[in-house]
Amino acid sequence: MAFDEQIVVGREELRLEPERTVLVGIEEYAGASQSAMQELLQLVRAAGASVVDVVTQTRSKPHPATYVGKGKLEEIRQVIKANDADMVVFNATLKPAQINNILDVLEDWKVLDRVELILDVFAQHARTREGKLQVELAQLTYLLPRLVGHGKMMSRIGGGRVLGIGVRGPGQTKLETDRRQLRHRISQIRSELAEVATRRDTEREARRRSGLPTISIVGYTNAGKSSLLNALVGSQEVAAHDRLFETLDPTTRRVNLGDGVTALVSDTVGFLRNLPPNLIAAFRSTLEEAVQADIIVEVVDASDQGALEQHRASQEILGELKALDKPYVTALNKWDLVKESEATWQRLKRLPNAVPLSATNGMGLEELRERLRELVRNRRTTATIRLPYDHLELLDMIHQRGHILSQEYQTDYVEAQIEVDSEIFGKLARFVVAKS
Repeated sequence: MAFDEQIVVGREELRLEPERTVLVGIEEYAGASQSAMQELLQLVRAAGASVVDVVTQTRSKPHPATYVGKGKLEEIRQVIKANDADMVVFNATLKPAQINNILDVLEDWKVLDRVELILDVFAQHARTREGKLQVELAQLTYLLPRLVGHGKMMSRIGGGRVLGIGVRGPGQTKLETDRRQLRHRISQIRSELAEVATRRDTEREARRRSGLPTISIVGYTNAGKSSLLNALVGSQEVAAHDRLFETLDPTTRRVNLGDGVTALVSDTVGFLRNLPPNLIAAFRSTLEEAVQADIIVEVVDASDQGALEQHRASQEILGELKALDKPYVTALNKWDLVKESEATWQRLKRLPNAVPLSATNGMGLEELRERLRELVRNRRTTATIRLPYDHLELLDMIHQRGHILSQEYQTDYVEAQIEVDSEIFGKLARFVVAKS
């Protein structure tokens, strides 16, 4: 619902406005947190709120009790009051004790940390049953050790107000719910997700039996993964918007890469620096698409000043998933927005197998297809076979799961030069007369 849309309740008209937010972060030296705070601002906007002020403190490490220190908290309190703000978001994962201590000072306002904000954005974008279960699991896992502080905050700021960010989905669970009930619900969700994971494994096995190579599109959130999938397919198969975490549920499409090479390409959930471990755990079955893929395409927003930092964050998550040993292409998306210079290219050309492109105008897509065709063919074996006429049905299998480079009909057999993966090559081994 649009923020300026009027809602009529009885005879009263209420206008919903975006929640006014103050951002808080610490930095080792002035300006060091600019990129991180900009990302936090984007997350707040993705959640549907507005940012009215940003407060930073220069310190080497967070205050163990209050993150920024009591004096700074009092300053933040005054900033909130001066801006008529509704809530404050800390650019950190706050410990339960820190939340309680902060609430003792900011008692009249909602306090969220970075994790809770990300979870709220995920809750808004989850569409499928699996996506909703994954988000709920992450939210409840986050909420369990913070139940006391969360209840304290909700009891103070309730009063009939629209609570908004931080209380969507399972965040609306009655505060009387005890830890035992929460643990029971977490156990239920994990059981349901295990069933979903089994179904997903079955789907992956079916794709593997198809013989088609699998390609996983990964990368930082909002880098253009869905746009790239659409560009490769040639149609608007996936909703692609300029928003963080637009895609939570993986989408797989059959893509013709040209020259007789076809692959199954999957779009995946976007990465983020310091992505909460419980989110990675909750979305592990979704992220398994990257682990199981034959080839990985990492999409990098080349127009972003923090492109290399985003690449490093993606690498860290792929490392946690043990997916860094895959054949790899780096798609430098939005290259049409980059002011080409030696400095820009020197920064980005070091990325593995980099291809500058634009998913929106098609620039570089053919080069990307060529790189992917090359990687697919590196996985294949080229051979010459002689098929007796009573085994011609195998030609259909080769057509579906490989590539016939040439064929000639002889008196007793068909001689064909083929390009197939190792599984199909094994099935055809007895007909092979030459291998190259």
